[in-house]
Amino acid sequence: MRGKLLITVAALSLSGCGVVPGLLPRPAGAPTPTPVASPATSSSSSPDATPSPTRSALSAPQARQAMREWVDAYNATLKQRRWWRQNARIEALFTDAALHEGVLERNHETFGWKPGHKPITLTGAPAVYLPRPERQPRIGDWFIAQATYRDTKGHARPHVLAFFRSPGQSFKLAVATPIHWGQRMPEPRLDADGYITDMDDAMAGAVAKEYQNFWNNKKKEGASGYRLARNSYSRKAFPAVNKGMYVAFAGHGSIFGFRTADGGSFFLFALVNAPKSVNQVLSEALLVPKGSTTIQELGGNWFS
Repeated sequence: MRGKLLITVAALSLSGCGVVPGLLPRPAGAPTPTPVASPATSSSSSPDATPSPTRSALSAPQARQAMREWVDAYNATLKQRRWWRQNARIEALFTDAALHEGVLERNHETFGWKPGHKPITLTGAPAVYLPRPERQPRIGDWFIAQATYRDTKGHARPHVLAFFRSPGQSFKLAVATPIHWGQRMPEPRLDADGYITDMDDAMAGAVAKEYQNFWNNKKKEGASGYRLARNSYSRKAFPAVNKGMYVAFAGHGSIFGFRTADGGSFFLFALVNAPKSVNQVLSEALLVPKGSTTIQELGGNWFS
């Protein structure tokens, strides 16, 4: 595995807050996605979940179009020589944990490696998952999408992505991961208007903390009240990663998610390093079945 690499990302000037209802926001203009230590109050009572009266509601067709436009901009940027050296180009495409992945391309150049980002060609129409308009936070809009395209090894497979935009801006990618072979996205619990049902914020924070403890080898398995499934891909991958030197995860980015049709909970987030020591990003798509304390790993992606 690779040794510790230090990258200063403080030069990136980000506007807006890449957060979802129920998570601690970072101040506008913060230089990097700040790891979230714990969830704030439930989104059902958080004032941040009250939409702006002047902001129009995001519809499913608009979300699909926004994703297609983002893919077009992303593919065009990848054609630009050394695009990762231009802060404005990174900032235009990425926010939150995905921003760290954009900055990490500078490591690839330094060590003579090929870029980790590959062009995206969508197969079919993406499925989008939207919260009710009144559940969107004041600081912007977000949605989750499921789309099929080729992974970094050239295999066509489903991916799950989360996008966020601040008022007046275009959507940016916050986190993404392919779905593991043999797994599938759960059906969301939809209300009468077709919107997803809010996730359990307390559970979301506990699940993210369990993954952080596991990958940091804290010997605190189960302390969060949840445990990784025995067949979790992370359990298989960790021994190989642990043999090398890597920077411990300082926290996690924003957590996106929803209640599933059968009463479980789906979460999408990424573990991130401290801003001054960005070495890797671990994106996770997870499911906690109804009444269970076992975390099933539906998808994961290690970017370093």
